[in-house]
Amino acid sequence: MKQRRLIFAALAVLAAAGLAETTSHAETGGMDRREDRRENREDGRDEKAACKAGDEKSRPECRQDKRDTKQDGRGDEKSEPEKPEGS
Repeated sequence: MKQRRLIFAALAVLAAAGLAETTSHAETGGMDRREDRRENREDGRDEKAACKAGDEKSRPECRQDKRDTKQDGRGDEKSEPEKPEGS
């Protein structure tokens, strides 16, 4: 009887450890990409606010700066591939 309790307790500990392990690593690639998009939007907003605070640029120029900031944050997905040196 004691052996059954011991085995049951060991299995319960292993199950609890497995559950804790799966919940601690639940972040997926999609969650990482979402966070990147949120950061890019915030960076774009900050860029536009800083541009509007100064009087040297027009509204369209500030909007373009915001777009450029957001595009830069997206990485090289949409840009041209780099050419090898010596070409």
